Amino acid sequence: MRIVAPIEIGPLDAEAQQAVRDLAAAAETHDGVAPLSEQPLLNLGTDAEWITHVVAHTKVGSTIGYVQIDRSGETASAELVIHPEHRRAGHGRVLLRTAERDATLPSRSGEPDQHGKQLRVWAHGDLEAAREFARASGLRAVRELLFLARPLEPAETPEPPEVPAGYRLRTFRPGVDDDAWLRVNARAFATHPEQGRMTLDDLRARQAEPWFDPEGFFLLVPDDRADADPVAFQWTKTEPGQPDGARDGEIYVVGVDPDHQGKGLGRLMTAVGLTHLARAGATRAVLYVEGDNAPALATYERAGFGRAAVHVQYARA
Repeated sequence: MRIVAPIEIGPLDAEAQQAVRDLAAAAETHDGVAPLSEQPLLNLGTDAEWITHVVAHTKVGSTIGYVQIDRSGETASAELVIHPEHRRAGHGRVLLRTAERDATLPSRSGEPDQHGKQLRVWAHGDLEAAREFARASGLRAVRELLFLARPLEPAETPEPPEVPAGYRLRTFRPGVDDDAWLRVNARAFATHPEQGRMTLDDLRARQAEPWFDPEGFFLLVPDDRADADPVAFQWTKTEPGQPDGARDGEIYVVGVDPDHQGKGLGRLMTAVGLTHLARAGATRAVLYVEGDNAPALATYERAGFGRAAVHVQYARA
């Protein structure tokens, strides 16, 4: 007889947040891929109208499952993880049903309606177990996020690419460039379901992370206007604590203002990022890109990237 663990809905205190991180680490060790992406981990301490935290735990209090529902976009997004030792016991189905109810039930408050939305659930790594769970739950794939990679040789320190006339390359200044960067990011990713909605709080949360380095955050600005917003940017990310000789450096975000697209600035900024990562000692460059973004895929293919993994978002028909 299967006994489904009790669940708890509500904000997470510091102890509960750490328990979720430990759960995610155990799943990553077992599966070879992190079950929760960056934003949900940053959101663990968030208590707001648009987010719901659901924890499954044993009677003695051990955390064995977690799902986070983010209703801040046009659709609700969820990320779910079950401890490897407690899978195939119905806990995932309970968390999924709870997430669907949370996303789709209309709000009863007088606040702006954050509910009544279709739920989309991420499966990182597109593992066979996740595909089986999706099929059994009546879900189908609706979005692919590709994880691309290419080798880097730390001994090689290529010269920075030549910047076209009329532009100047400089690094990001925290506290000075925040608003200008948010504006160009919103324009560059106006149709992107996550990146285009980044707020000042989101930016500052990333600036507080141990990996943040403004020297790896590049802005391309007009050469003749000191007060103008950037026209393109390249943000790199290298997690600390990686061993020498096996260090990933991420092309975290590349963006080009729509008014300046078609000039090869995306290729330029990608090359800027690769040069920086090589000089910083990364042995592999990695990035994420939407599976249906043909122009970006072509740019990264020319830069030597190939598919290393895929993350899939599922939803009901």
